[in-house]
Formats: sequence, structure tokens, C-alpha cells
Amino acid sequence: MALEIVLITGMSGSGKSVALHALEDAGYYCVDNLPPELLPAFVALEHRHHGNRVAIAMDVRSATSLPLVPLELDRLRKQGVVVHSLFLDATIDTLVRRFSETRRRHPLSHDELTPDALKQGRRALVQIIELERELLAELREEAHVIDTSAIRASQLQSYVKTLMATAPGQLTLVFQSFAFKRGLPVDSDYVFDVRMLPNPHYEPELREKTGLEAPVADFLRAQPDVALMQSHIEGFLAHWLEMLDRNHRSYVTVAIGCTGGQHRSVYLVERLAEAFGRRWATLRRHRELDGR
Repeated sequence: MALEIVLITGMSGSGKSVALHALEDAGYYCVDNLPPELLPAFVALEHRHHGNRVAIAMDVRSATSLPLVPLELDRLRKQGVVVHSLFLDATIDTLVRRFSETRRRHPLSHDELTPDALKQGRRALVQIIELERELLAELREEAHVIDTSAIRASQLQSYVKTLMATAPGQLTLVFQSFAFKRGLPVDSDYVFDVRMLPNPHYEPELREKTGLEAPVADFLRAQPDVALMQSHIEGFLAHWLEMLDRNHRSYVTVAIGCTGGQHRSVYLVERLAEAFGRRWATLRRHRELDGR
């Protein structure tokens, strides 16, 4: 069996340790905060002693040597190693709140994040987070991004396990519904706005139901504009996915947004996942429903 490596990077406070624990539970040999200079030797050693599945977490604590990582990953791929790269991200407000709640110090900060310090120095913390994002930009560009802003730790663990259970080396499509009123998912490769479609929210008998339920699905299926929107999205993706696959993309996240993330976006995510599941590995996420 080929050696499989999962590299977990991302913003401080985004849940990297949670993702690493999920992979440990799934049978990966895991190590946190490995210096990038040690990656080739570590991979060779662990392949001999711990089997074929290894998960490694790296973050901004290794900032000076992070530019080495993309080159080392390319070398490993050329040696036949299956490499998955995950980047955990969250909104600035979410990250600031998490540091406030845990009273942890940011790795790039020299000050203790006491409640008073956070209140007085929020601007400084935001600047530190923006600097961290710049330092990690190249790694983010090469990875599958997971937005952890609106999900619980247990949901992140489940999603990471599901993601890694897909066939290695095969393009995986992640279809995600969301509510525009709660902000854009930061992990989206493509975003489609379906707020102009007929809204089941205004049908009293459908208001409390979701796009996963038959009455809502029947209502939307009967709307010509919904079918047209689905056809347009399918046509766009079908045209470009082959090219993305030829460029060795491992994951593509397609976000479908409506006002509340309950009816229209959920319905279309289900239909698109069904349609593309005949050709590609597909996963479904419903940000607002999963967060309940």
C-alpha cells in the first residue's frame, strides 16, 4: 500500500488539534508541530515503523521554514506518496472570540491574552491574525480549506473522518448549503446565490420544514426556475471539473446559499450531490442545519 500523509495546517484557534485527534481515532499515526525541515526524515521513519497512514500538524510556530513545505510535498508525491493537505480556517471575529474564551496567547503574540488585554488590544490581535494569514497564504492555496467558524468540535471530527474516507487520489466534491445572513463560508471554491428562487419559507405548511423533507422537495421540484438554476450550475461544473481533475485537485467545495440556509440551498445541494455522485466522489454539508 502507498504511504498516505495528511498535512493539517491553518489558523491558530481554528481547530487543528481537534482535526488531529479525529485522525488519531481513525488510525493515523499523528504528530503535532513538526518542523518542516524534519518532514522527509520523519516520513521515511514513520513509514517503516508505524504503517501507511500518517497525519502531521504544522502551524505558524514554524513560520521561518514554512516556505519549504510545498516543495517537500511535491517531492513526496513524485515518490508515490498520497498527500492530503487540509487548511483549517475561521473568520476573524470567530478567532478573536475563541482566544478571548480560552485566554490563550496567540503564537505570534508576546502578550498574555487576559480579558482586559483582549478588550484593550483587540486591534492588535486582529493585526496578528492578519499577519498569520499572510504567512500561511501559500499553504492555504494548495490545501482543501475547512471553515470551522460555525461548527462544533464533534462536527469537525466527523467531517474530517468522512473526508479522509474517500478514495485517495480521486477528486472529491463537497457541496455545502449556507445562509447568506450568517456570512459566506470561507472554505468555498465556488459560491452560487439562489435567493431569487421561490422561497418555501412563505408557505405556512413548509416554513418549519427543511429541504431534506419531501414536502419542501416536492414544492421546489415543481418550480421551473429551480430546475433551470440546477441545470445552469450543473452545466458550469461539468464543463470545468475535468480540467480541475487534470490539474490534480483533490477537493472542490461548492457552496449554495439562500437566505436562511434551510430550504432552497439544502434542496439544491442534495440534487447536485446526487447528479455528480455518478461521476465523482461527493460529500454533503448543510452549515445551518448541521449547526443546530
